[in-house]
Amino acid sequence: MLTQTALVHNAAWKQTFDSFLESWSERHGLPFVPFDSGTDYHLYVDGRQRADGVRTFLASRGITLPEGAPDDGPDRETVNGVGNRKNILVLQKIQEGAVQVYPGSVEYLKAAKAAGLRRAVVSASANCKDVLEAAGIADLLEVRVDGVVARELGLPGKPAPDTFLHAAKLLGAAPEQCAVFEDALAGVAAGRAGGFGIVVGVDRVGQTEALLSNGADVVVTDLSELL
Repeated sequence: MLTQTALVHNAAWKQTFDSFLESWSERHGLPFVPFDSGTDYHLYVDGRQRADGVRTFLASRGITLPEGAPDDGPDRETVNGVGNRKNILVLQKIQEGAVQVYPGSVEYLKAAKAAGLRRAVVSASANCKDVLEAAGIADLLEVRVDGVVARELGLPGKPAPDTFLHAAKLLGAAPEQCAVFEDALAGVAAGRAGGFGIVVGVDRVGQTEALLSNGADVVVTDLSELL
């Protein structure tokens, strides 16, 4: 939504899942069907907390893994192990300087700040703080509710509305006073479930109808359209 990390996450998920699926298929005598960076990513992974993404995608393939522990090594065949394998790849990309912003989103944030509007970021990523700092936009946001906060507080991730609701609470605002801006299907569904005043879908990949059907009130291709 704010930074162009979707491609980084998508590539990391594909590398992680394809490696896992190749091994799984070979051991179980099944045909290897690779992770689809389009359909699979948007339906099962995008906008979800890491473990939820692993669990949801693998369930779509009829695969169930033990949960494991949050600190499972990347070689462990558990939900957390697979997720941590993906996270290592993402961190490598961040450290390599792969984080870029969406100029329209930054322009909109700056305008919101100048107008005295409260601003929060709600992300499923445990790397949200590092990404915002690497992108140089951390100072434009007052509240951050990310994968780390959600885990500490036991908040279920999107499409459940809990992380958005917690951000609204930290801002001292009722949900109906807040707007949600989301480019993930799970995110707009969470905004709708939380009873927020308006849910704005941001269509980066040609999924306007899917965003609307999941709960967006309006869809734009860039936040600069709202200025």
